[in-house]
Amino acid sequence: MLYSILEGDGIMIKLMALGLLFSETGCASLLGGGKLTWVRGGIERGPTDEKKISLVFTGGSFGEGGEHILNVLKKHGIKGSFFFTGDFFRMREFDPIIRRIVNEGHYLGTHSDKHPLYCPWEDVNKTLVTKEEFTEDVKSSFKYLEKYGVNPKVNKYWIPPYEWYNEDISRWSNEMGLVLFNYSPGSYSNADYTGEEDSNFRSSDFIYGKILEKEEKDPNGLNGFFLLIHIGAGPGRKDKFFVRLDALLKELEKRGYSFIRVDEMIAPHIK
Repeated sequence: MLYSILEGDGIMIKLMALGLLFSETGCASLLGGGKLTWVRGGIERGPTDEKKISLVFTGGSFGEGGEHILNVLKKHGIKGSFFFTGDFFRMREFDPIIRRIVNEGHYLGTHSDKHPLYCPWEDVNKTLVTKEEFTEDVKSSFKYLEKYGVNPKVNKYWIPPYEWYNEDISRWSNEMGLVLFNYSPGSYSNADYTGEEDSNFRSSDFIYGKILEKEEKDPNGLNGFFLLIHIGAGPGRKDKFFVRLDALLKELEKRGYSFIRVDEMIAPHIK
């Protein structure tokens, strides 16, 4: 097996081999086909040898972009991957959107129940929750998946709250039979929740430009990318990025990219 350790957002371990298999202890072993990028025990990018992208949509408190996003995906014949917190599932106003997600063949997974912070921002190696607290929170979200006919043992891929985790969280996740992944960094798409009054606000023009800049400057383009977009940003952001989704997809399709669900990106390379 050929592997390299690179410095970036923490320590990134990129395993390149015939493939990867997760054991019950969270260790990786050979399986067959492809390569994945791993960070702190979670998957940060799919195979970089094919022009395929997974569109990842998360939701916690807001969902005003849901109908627009689903209309755009339908227009392009694309299946997306949606990950919601228990709080999102509990809001009755989002029920029609969630049902449409399932009925139209998109992936639906958990984003935790209460969206807890697992690690301090200043020290990712420190864990703020116990294994029991982690397990209880994640399991609490399963009943909402089941309500919509989704088996959490089948839809086992999930993205952690705040997209912030460490090896403890990855290991506990794996012990539950889940596979943790995260968005691929460098595109700034995850900043689409920031409001105009926030000090870290990033405009939709800025984000759109950064996505294409990443595609142009990364040696592998956006191959294997998990591109995260929030399904809603709430009233604090008037400049909704999801409005730009149609134009973005047209541009990326023109550059030769196709789009697949998260499970389709990951499943061939792990068990």
